[in-house]
Amino acid sequence: MDKRRRSGLVGGIVLILLGLGFLAGQLGLWSWTGALTWPLIMVGVGAAMLIIGLLAGEPGMAVPACVVAGIGGILYWQNSTGRWETWAYVWTLIPGFVGIGTILTGLFEWKWETIRGGIWLVVISAILFAIFSSIFAPMFGGKSYLGQWWPLLLILLGVLTLLEAVTRGMRHKETP
Repeated sequence: MDKRRRSGLVGGIVLILLGLGFLAGQLGLWSWTGALTWPLIMVGVGAAMLIIGLLAGEPGMAVPACVVAGIGGILYWQNSTGRWETWAYVWTLIPGFVGIGTILTGLFEWKWETIRGGIWLVVISAILFAIFSSIFAPMFGGKSYLGQWWPLLLILLGVLTLLEAVTRGMRHKETP
């Protein structure tokens, strides 16, 4: 089946399912309230984007799907705890969500370089999260797990960057 026809079929199925869901809501068969909070709807939209992308033969949809679902997860936690001030540092997780989507794309396409790039984004995101949360969390009454040692993460990130640059040069020399 060609890509255009597959996309049309997926689009039609998605519209039918959305229509059935909204019709069920209009008829009172289910409600948006209760356990289904608005951030979880975002997580569901992200999951739907991933499924649609896979069915349509577009594994690259994993990147925006992971971003939407990841932000939905953050908002769910913030909505549950009331800790909205954590946006001062929790935004650093977004490149990690891009990395997870990139890893999934690489897995679906069997491309090691794509997977490797995604892993690199997740590592950078984790280091940035640790640094920013160590700086900003204490300002809002949270705990700094790294204390005064967070600059070591900058050193680690610098070492990883140097190693990546050196190994990239070696890999490109080996390939004709």
